[in-house]
Amino acid sequence: MLLIFFNTHDPTTLNRQGNDIGTQYRSGIYFTEVKQKEIAIKVIEQLEKEKIFKNPIITEVKKATTFYKAEEEHLNYFNQNPNQPYCNLLIKPKITKLKKYFSKNIIE
Repeated sequence: MLLIFFNTHDPTTLNRQGNDIGTQYRSGIYFTEVKQKEIAIKVIEQLEKEKIFKNPIITEVKKATTFYKAEEEHLNYFNQNPNQPYCNLLIKPKITKLKKYFSKNIIE
C-alpha cells in the first residue's frame, strides 16, 4: 500500500500537490500502531537511499488523531465528475498509472 501511496502523489512538496496549495494537500502517513510507523519510516528511508525522487521526501509520519469524513460533495468526486477539467488533467492520469502498475491490488 505504501508503494501505491508514493507512486500516486508527490511526497516531496510541502503542503502542495501540483497546483493545489494548502496544509490539506500535505503528504502524510498517520499510523495507529507503532509497527505501522516503523514500516513507513523504513520505506521512506529506502526510497531516499535509492534516490527514487529528485527531491527529499517530506511526508509527515504522525500518530493518527480524530479523522473527519469529507463533505458530501467531495466523496467519490472523480466518479461523479469524470469530465470536470481537474479530474481529466490531474486525477485521471493518476488513476491510469495506478491501474497500470497496481491492477492486481485494486478491488472494484
